[in-house]
Amino acid sequence: MSVVGVDEVGRGSWAGPLLVVAATAKTDLPVGLRDSKLLGKNKREELFEIIKEACLLGEGWVQPDEIDKYGLTKAMRMGVSRALIALGTALDDEIIMDGIINYCPEEFTKVRCEAKADMLHPIVSAASIYAKVLRDNYMARISRFYPGYDFEKHVGYGTQLHKQKLSELGVSNIHRRSYKPVKTFIV
Repeated sequence: MSVVGVDEVGRGSWAGPLLVVAATAKTDLPVGLRDSKLLGKNKREELFEIIKEACLLGEGWVQPDEIDKYGLTKAMRMGVSRALIALGTALDDEIIMDGIINYCPEEFTKVRCEAKADMLHPIVSAASIYAKVLRDNYMARISRFYPGYDFEKHVGYGTQLHKQKLSELGVSNIHRRSYKPVKTFIV
């Protein structure tokens, strides 16, 4: 039986995918793991490389069109399922999820959902950091295909810069059209 940490990134983003990561340690985890949002970019990227070596990782990507089609709750469930399957999680593994809602399939019976789990459990912190770096890098790469949107800067989140770019350029193929702030820019 393993302990699996689960966290997501991109839930509130206006553009780009949602990414859920499931992680389990195969060696000792590095010191200094915590919520990815509390770490600077350089520190996250440094820890990312260490986490890749110290953990087994499963990724659950959910694309914007899936989020629009199924809604955020079902998208979260899909992402969690994909991440757990990709990791090869056993049904009797202990799963610790960041947040208070259980998005795990009901077949997993040892699930603990905790607010701030990414601050309390290093394995959840590892999932958080890995997810944040991976998704941010994805958004930077995809920005080349959507020049002018500056996805490499705001990574799809609802910043003033992003709002300005939507106003200038309109809605792209990777925007979540079901999200209220994006809907206002659909022509």
